[in-house]
Amino acid sequence: MWKEDVIDLKLSRFFEQSARVLLSLLIIAILAAILAGVLYTFYDLRLIMEMDFHGAFRTILVDVLTVLSIVEVLRTALAYFTEGRVKVTYIIDTVIVTVLTEVMAFWYRDMEWQELAMVISLVLSLALVRIIAVRFSPRSHRAEL
Repeated sequence: MWKEDVIDLKLSRFFEQSARVLLSLLIIAILAAILAGVLYTFYDLRLIMEMDFHGAFRTILVDVLTVLSIVEVLRTALAYFTEGRVKVTYIIDTVIVTVLTEVMAFWYRDMEWQELAMVISLVLSLALVRIIAVRFSPRSHRAEL
């Protein structure tokens, strides 16, 4: 019985160390993607002179919001790295930022009212889930006990 516990402990440590190494590589890749997104956004500033302002600003706005959604992914990865678990609120924040990026892109398109209603209901449901996740988080339950 004791030998099985030692094997389980070694496997658990191996898994944790492997996960940390892979997560470190993922964080480096995310940082590189953020850097590339920022550089691409600055590169797109040339569109102000080449296109109409409306189209150029739409492109730049979508670039900036995409970088911000990648920053939210980085925040989720760092939370897992430091706390050993993924916070649901960080994931929901990431999805909300990504969906809002799409909503900003929708402003420049003609949309059917059904599509708009679906997007609004998605954002509202994500906001509701975010509120519920904060209200019923394990940390708040520990504080109440």
